[in-house]
Amino acid sequence: MSTIKIRVMQEEDMPAVAAIQSQVLGTRRHDYKALKARAMTARSPIMPLVAEVGNEIVGFVMGETSDGEYGVPGTIGWIDSIGVLSNYQRQGVARMLVEELIASMCRVGVCKVYTLVNWRDGDMLGFFDKLGFTNGDMINLERKV
Repeated sequence: MSTIKIRVMQEEDMPAVAAIQSQVLGTRRHDYKALKARAMTARSPIMPLVAEVGNEIVGFVMGETSDGEYGVPGTIGWIDSIGVLSNYQRQGVARMLVEELIASMCRVGVCKVYTLVNWRDGDMLGFFDKLGFTNGDMINLERKV
């Protein structure tokens, strides 16, 4: 594989990010992702990132920081969403994206990083386990309406 370059996501990357999202989840959410990226860059010092191979966007990660929210003291980081094109999965792209995102969070004083993963998604659980994530003290609650 060619060299993987991690860089800050730009507005013109959104069609590629939407295509990755569509491939990974099977749903097209271009408008949602564009708005989400704009919102994250406006309120958080943590910028969404993309992975590039040559001139092709092959992956992305979005995250943010919060201070004292969710009953957690201090500045914390959240990994919101991640996606990698299927033909680039299991080649270290997602790891590079997450490690760079966490490094940028550490630079602004984040001491803990959280994410939510579907309990039945063994691949994602295994991925985050390899990155050193463990079960946290919080639990996800939901109510169907």
